[in-house]
Amino acid sequence: MANSLRPTSALSFTNPRSLAFAVLFFFLCVFTLFSVLPKPPLHHAHTGPFKAVANLRGDSSSVKGSIVFEQSSPTSPVHITGEITNLDPRSARGFHIHQYGDTSNGCLATGGHYNPHGVTHGAPSDPSTKRHVGDLGNIHADSEGVATIDIHDSLITLAGEFSVLGRGVVVHMGTDDLGRTDHPDSLKTGNAGGRAACGVIGIVA
Repeated sequence: MANSLRPTSALSFTNPRSLAFAVLFFFLCVFTLFSVLPKPPLHHAHTGPFKAVANLRGDSSSVKGSIVFEQSSPTSPVHITGEITNLDPRSARGFHIHQYGDTSNGCLATGGHYNPHGVTHGAPSDPSTKRHVGDLGNIHADSEGVATIDIHDSLITLAGEFSVLGRGVVVHMGTDDLGRTDHPDSLKTGNAGGRAACGVIGIVA
């Protein structure tokens, strides 16, 4: 008599068909739930154009200027334009991108040339295996001590892993020998001397 009063389950999970139905119903509910939830926006990598600027000032010299960096796409050359003033008249001065965008302790805080590939110093026209990414050669001042900059460089970039955004720009007190002399520093810094002015490459809004 007791067995006749035992309640029976409406759905027996010992039945393979019932179990399969339950699993299918569960996944159908989950799929329906996720299909109606709002989806996060897709984030696409910025493909350009890119624009950045560096305002240069000297620690103790009067050298100053503003440099603009423009790149139409991640694979295109970077166009560098600008003007540096208060240089020695008719002088050639080393012009480089340095490792750090830190000027808190003067221009020395920018570190060495930006050289992510660990190669020797060279000229901007040298292959990437024989120049630092930051090697931009010399800028040339006119009779008034003004250097007008108009450079196209295919090695530096404003996008990707080796972007120069946030790094330092330095105008040196001497001429960059482009790694062409026997001076001990020729293949390290171009023997370009001290640092006349520096700034940080910042992205333009």
